Amino acid sequence: MTDDRQFPRTATIDRLATTLPQGARLPWAAMTGIIATVSVFAMAQGLTYPLLSFILERQGIPSGLIGLSAAMTPTGFIVSAPFIPALSRRVGAIRLAILCSILAALSLIAIAAIQDIWAWMPLRFLLGFFANPLYVISETWLLAITPAARRGRIMGLYSSIVSGGFAIGPLSLGLAGTEGWPPFLIGIAAFLACGLIVHAVTPRLPAMPREGEATSVGGFFKLAPLLLFAVFVAAGFEQILLALFAVYGAALDGTEQRIASLITCFIAGNAMLQIVLGRIAENLGSRHTLLRCVLACLAGCLLLPVVFDTWLIWPLVFVWGGVSFGIYTLSLIQLGERFTGQSLIAGNAAFALVWGLGGIVGSPATGIAMQMIGHQGLPLSLGLLSGALAVLLMAKKRLG
Repeated sequence: MTDDRQFPRTATIDRLATTLPQGARLPWAAMTGIIATVSVFAMAQGLTYPLLSFILERQGIPSGLIGLSAAMTPTGFIVSAPFIPALSRRVGAIRLAILCSILAALSLIAIAAIQDIWAWMPLRFLLGFFANPLYVISETWLLAITPAARRGRIMGLYSSIVSGGFAIGPLSLGLAGTEGWPPFLIGIAAFLACGLIVHAVTPRLPAMPREGEATSVGGFFKLAPLLLFAVFVAAGFEQILLALFAVYGAALDGTEQRIASLITCFIAGNAMLQIVLGRIAENLGSRHTLLRCVLACLAGCLLLPVVFDTWLIWPLVFVWGGVSFGIYTLSLIQLGERFTGQSLIAGNAAFALVWGLGGIVGSPATGIAMQMIGHQGLPLSLGLLSGALAVLLMAKKRLG
């Protein structure tokens, strides 16, 4: 017997959401708890990446090993994804979410206590392994209880707040510093707070959808390959730009301060435009809005070399940040529109797996392209990703 509580309205939450009467009360308490949980978790994760990189750099660790260490967390995401649907059924979604929060905190405690690059490799892998189920479960809960008529706005709000959580993590290092236990204590407290939030809103959380045949993560690839490719493009786009935009800017004689400010502008667009895109999706439809975001990304790739040294680069990277992450937000909306029950859980887990793959594959491939053809390998790689997705989306639109 699991600890999942039946949501008081119905057993099939998502089906009810599509027919929710105008003016009906939304489950705000549950939605607020879910979004708060993931946002705090994102803040803790956002803190760990720069913190551990700073520590390793002070130890004189080569940049290649630092990058390999950082890759352990998304690798944990990838490896854990196939197990999440079965674990949520056997353990119970609420118990699994709370357990993962505790285990993530314990992993960070071990990282803080053992200042060694080789010990950190498996520990950072475990950190990603334990973090991923919380994201998958939370997004499944949110999609399940969000009314279809308002799914765009609410999922946009979710994406914006989670992006803000990732941004706040590194900023907290300005207060706590990067030495000793204080920055680690912030992350540990944040991970534990996630479990407390889930426990606090337990009576209002829905049961994991159980209708339909159990679908594996691998099986979901056959159900929605184009949707998963969109997630791959969104992950690759974000990680490529964040990892290599500084290299691109330096090749064009940009100052470090200007490049850092442009990256901040990109992240701001990422966080601030998701609600707008969600609202547009409610009016135009998620598929049409997704295609427009992809075309906007492609246009940005073409314009980047032209406007880099002009003031137009600022609105360009702001919008670029919004529409590139908007590809993920709109894919998430489509997931909720097209799937329910066991397929919804498997779909969220598949999204997490593909996001990890996009983050791991994108940056090295683009780095090689930049080595081979120069700094323009960055917009070329991003353009190829965006262009391929645009072609596939338009082909599917024509085929109906």
